[in-house]
Amino acid sequence: MPFQNPSDAQIQALLQMTRTIAVVGLSDKPQRASYIVSQRLQTWGFAIIPITAKPQAQILGAVVYRQLSDVTTPIDCVDVFVRSEIVGDVVDQAIALGIKLIWLQKGIVDEAAALRAQAAGLCIVMDRCLMTEYQRLFPERML
Repeated sequence: MPFQNPSDAQIQALLQMTRTIAVVGLSDKPQRASYIVSQRLQTWGFAIIPITAKPQAQILGAVVYRQLSDVTTPIDCVDVFVRSEIVGDVVDQAIALGIKLIWLQKGIVDEAAALRAQAAGLCIVMDRCLMTEYQRLFPERML
């Protein structure tokens, strides 16, 4: 059976319980989509955990980690900004950690990894922008 994104109601329910978002591939460059989206998520009250292999102490005032398994606080959602070719490893890490929601940003697709996540009982959204979807699903919070 081919992958299908969850319904709006499922996504809304998970996002309502989400407080901490690990952003895999978060750039320290303000013009990059990962930075813009993460900064916006912070303004909406989400805690951001940058995940990047690039050695640095902080991005957007948050401590940087090299991989998901290095994070010591609970993660509610993983927002993925890396190439589709390496998504499988990120999804496998999220499965191992029991992270409830995995979000693959616009243009990022790995159907096999998405099906693995679903089979493990995780919710995964693929090829959609978290910022755009949050604005659409929670317009009352944009006021």
